[in-house]
Amino acid sequence: MNSTPPQLITYVDRLAGTVTGVRDLLETRLAGMFGGIHLLPYFTPFDGADAGFDPSDHTRIDPRLGTWDDVRALSGEAVVMSDVIVNHVSVESDAFQDVRRRGDASPFAAMFLTLDAVFPDGAREDDLARIYRPRPGLPFTVMELGGRKRLVWTTFTADQIDIDLRTEVAWDYLVSVIDALAGAGVTMLRLDAVGYTGKEAGTDCFMTASTDRYTQRILALAHERGMQVLLEVHGHFTQQIDIARSVDYVYDFALPPLVLHALHAHDLRPLAQWLAVRPANTITVLDTHDGIGIVDVGESDLKPGVPGLLAPAQIDALVEAIHDASGGTSRLATGAAASNLDLYQVNCTYYDAVGADDRAYLLARLIQLMVPGIPQVYYVGLFAGRNDVDLLRATGVGRDVNRHHYTPDEIAAELDRPVVRALGELLRLRAAHPAFDGDFTAELEDATGVLRWVHAEHRVELVFDVAARAFTLTATGADAGADAEVRRTVDDLLAAG
Repeated sequence: MNSTPPQLITYVDRLAGTVTGVRDLLETRLAGMFGGIHLLPYFTPFDGADAGFDPSDHTRIDPRLGTWDDVRALSGEAVVMSDVIVNHVSVESDAFQDVRRRGDASPFAAMFLTLDAVFPDGAREDDLARIYRPRPGLPFTVMELGGRKRLVWTTFTADQIDIDLRTEVAWDYLVSVIDALAGAGVTMLRLDAVGYTGKEAGTDCFMTASTDRYTQRILALAHERGMQVLLEVHGHFTQQIDIARSVDYVYDFALPPLVLHALHAHDLRPLAQWLAVRPANTITVLDTHDGIGIVDVGESDLKPGVPGLLAPAQIDALVEAIHDASGGTSRLATGAAASNLDLYQVNCTYYDAVGADDRAYLLARLIQLMVPGIPQVYYVGLFAGRNDVDLLRATGVGRDVNRHHYTPDEIAAELDRPVVRALGELLRLRAAHPAFDGDFTAELEDATGVLRWVHAEHRVELVFDVAARAFTLTATGADAGADAEVRRTVDDLLAAG
């Protein structure tokens, strides 16, 4: 296995039911595909208002999913990444419930942000209007704390109460979370929503100087415990470049829309521009538990006057192309059509975003696997899953269209589909081939490109055409299965599958 094998992103309950079930699946039907796994929130409870991102107890695994010993056993087989939800806690947490009862008399009162904590002299209209928002409206909810009505800071939903990282009681809480994860063998931390932690009067309260200080403090805590940190931030592409200089890993959130643009518009030039400047310490994704990011390639209020990787007209065309490719199902799940919406994302499975075209999908995945970084594949994407409109209608939550609950019978059936079997072969190549420890080069023109890895006598090369949705993959070296080179086309892979 090379040094940067693929990782799986998955909910425990929606894939295998328990942590032990996930481990068994990795060791059997998914053997050889992944060297790591990002377990989406499995804390107590895993099925709250925000699919686990609002735990009432972040230091305890939900007993319905397993035990810390189960996580420790999994970490003995693969690199395990877990979320540290930095910005907020559940409204149902013991600490916040104590503040609700006792107000300022609670020892946890300073842990939670209210409007006047950030604006002690009061907030003007301009102060409130400039706050950077992931969703419509102001980030406050009226709540009664100790018998007094207060404006509590709730960036995402009224079920998620923002914490004040200016206070040591908040840091005591975060240290307890990190220690619980370290004790279970977790070696990678994903900092969720950390960009919103640095609320400062006179700023837009996003990615401020305070945010950087908080991130560096968490980074030091993680490194002391032998852990690495992945920062999750959506914003202008230049911000990702800047942030990457000071943390272990950042997401390549620009890659998913740029690959879709290439496939729909037959235009690789924006991707070529990105490959020329993107940081190397990236986690590459096409899909995650959230939507397909658009802000990551466009203009942004965070960087006024600085162009994006795609022009506004190209972004509009891309969004419409995704909606058309999905038969309109992504439109049902995106924007004002669905609750818990994000302003900067399209909710859609990646397979539906390319029109459920096996050839286009495998090409998209190959581009992801060939680009430098650690590739992560979302569980729905692993199975080339379709939009779950039934789940969307049942919950009214847009992102649920890409959060299907798989039964064991469904998993068995999906793994026998040609496109899924072909993807499994590509993942095993990416996990094992020594060329990926070498040097990367890219040659991209309008609709055609070459991506290449070379390490000593080992080579993996992808020659592709996004207009024809075709490619030839060439791999050499003993780990390719023979000393001579092996060539596979998209049709070869699908036929073998």
